[in-house]
Amino acid sequence: MSLVPENLDPAKMPSHVAIIMDGNGRWAKKKGNSRIFGHQSAVEAVRDTTEGAAAAGVKFLTLYAFSTENWNRPKFEVNALMELLVNTISKETPTLMKNNIRLVSIGQTQELPASCRKQLETAMQATAGNTHMVLNLALSYGGRRDILEAARQIANLAIAGDIDPAKLQETDFASYLSTAGMPDPELMIRTSGEFRISNFLLWELAYAELYITQTLWPDFRRSDLYDAIADYQTRERRFGKTSEQIART
Repeated sequence: MSLVPENLDPAKMPSHVAIIMDGNGRWAKKKGNSRIFGHQSAVEAVRDTTEGAAAAGVKFLTLYAFSTENWNRPKFEVNALMELLVNTISKETPTLMKNNIRLVSIGQTQELPASCRKQLETAMQATAGNTHMVLNLALSYGGRRDILEAARQIANLAIAGDIDPAKLQETDFASYLSTAGMPDPELMIRTSGEFRISNFLLWELAYAELYITQTLWPDFRRSDLYDAIADYQTRERRFGKTSEQIART
């Protein structure tokens, strides 16, 4: 028996869902514990949401796991997050294999500690043949930096005479972003009630539907994901057109 609610329309399922996982620290503080306890308690939310997305038919799930700005947090918290990342990736690889989920990553992963990079690369290699869903971890990721790196690549190619800037199209530019080959997210979820996108997928979120929930990330489960998808499916995706134009297509 499927755990996916019957009210969700498979024909209107977003192919790519992006999530800003926010609220770990506040969740822990409410319980009288450290921020690190909040990060540790968030692993179940990641697992259940990932399995729920795969069960619903989502093809790409991008999780904002660690931003470029997060390096500015206290050193002890960053170190704890890195250790947690290593342990979680290692422990969750069998679950990814069981659910036929491929793990990939975006961001400046060369900035991660060597142990993190090794575990990440091992898990990505192990799951490379999986085809049901792609789980994309944004690690040491920043949208502005990603756009800047793409612009630098294009500028160097233009200087070398390998590309004509006058003929550059949006799709060409997108092919130099770290998300190249992925569809743009149709739905972006942010937990904890904050109304900002925090330097996340700045190019790719241009026409994403935004869903803000007061739920703190450690409490987020697949049922919350399905609530967000149900809300998404009630929205009219116009892309600058009028409702009348959409009705005629």
